[in-house]
Amino acid sequence: MGKSASKQFAEEVLKAHNDYRKKHGVPPLKLCKKLNRGAQQYAEELATTRVLKHSSESANGKCGENLAWASYDQPGKDVADRWYNEIKNYSFQNPGFSSGTGHFTAMVWKSTKKMGVGKASASDGSTFVVARYDPAGNVVNPGYYEENVLPPRK
Repeated sequence: MGKSASKQFAEEVLKAHNDYRKKHGVPPLKLCKKLNRGAQQYAEELATTRVLKHSSESANGKCGENLAWASYDQPGKDVADRWYNEIKNYSFQNPGFSSGTGHFTAMVWKSTKKMGVGKASASDGSTFVVARYDPAGNVVNPGYYEENVLPPRK
């Protein structure tokens, strides 16, 4: 697999996102070369520092960002499934941001159009995955969660 996220890995993460987004009745995302590049660069930085923390780009709202670490080479679908599983802690009756559901809400955020995926291995074999979203989700303005995080269709 080497250092970087293969096109196949990125496609796998994208497909998992779009399968989940479909359940929530929101439009599919498209991969973006520029977001892929940024996500890849940041994944490599994380693999070097081995500290899982959000980038300055995401902190200042330039993009949304989901991060994942695993002690092994994680498949794209597993990463997406782990993020999505936070749905069990999300209250559609009481929508809004919480640290335990931010990965899930970023994935299904209705107004997000594009994503990028990066993956890098640390010297100990652990892997860091970065997903970037544009426009960013998890916007805490009033009404935004209600409009963008829709309950799954039965």
